[in-house]
Amino acid sequence: MCQDCGCSLAGGDHHHHHQLQANPQLNDKKTLSVIHKILDKNDVEAAHNRAHFNAKNVTAFNLMSSPGSGKTTLLEHLHQYTPLKYAVVEGDLETSRDADRLKAQGINAYQIQTGSACHLDAFMVHSALHHIELDDLDICFVENVGNLVCPASYDVGTHKNIVLVSVPEGDDKIEKYPVMFRRADVVLITKCDLLPYFDFTIEEAKAQLQKLNPNVEVISLSTKDPESFQPLVSWINNNLIEG
Repeated sequence: MCQDCGCSLAGGDHHHHHQLQANPQLNDKKTLSVIHKILDKNDVEAAHNRAHFNAKNVTAFNLMSSPGSGKTTLLEHLHQYTPLKYAVVEGDLETSRDADRLKAQGINAYQIQTGSACHLDAFMVHSALHHIELDDLDICFVENVGNLVCPASYDVGTHKNIVLVSVPEGDDKIEKYPVMFRRADVVLITKCDLLPYFDFTIEEAKAQLQKLNPNVEVISLSTKDPESFQPLVSWINNNLIEG
């Protein structure tokens, strides 16, 4: 997906090993050692971010999905259903539209424009944290770049991964992007008010998730249905770090 950041090589499962074999550009030891150094440095920085969140007693959630699944919309609505205070580190290739939408709701958001990078890394998140006052927060959401591939391989220093899949995208996305859904701690099926109009079966989605990630929690959500936020709020409350 992007040669410049080596993100398609992160992780270390069989798929990635095969990818290395198949890509002659990446077959020499020097290139591989550079890639592993990038990933190791990222992981050290991620641990540093997590220590920072822990010290401030802030729980950090990495929000991932393809573009248009409803990440920003979710964050725009969530504050109505929980007294917990949150800020958002917002990642997009271009524009500050999403951060502006959140600020309009009174939510502190800091925009990172990644340019060509298809995911946030721990260094980008670290630099954003200098612009967010963590002291009076309960939660920091990292809204990752809309992409179901690369963000799955990069630890940004959050505590849990929230992955969204929306009804219009189809329930086949879970099988097609297994790395992302394996990394999820909770999967939110969004835009459930559209179920009558699309061939999306919640049972099928749950069956696919069960195969990939047996312990994952699955929550159906619609911003048109305030009651659907209750299970998510409960999940968040149950996953706050102890402080």
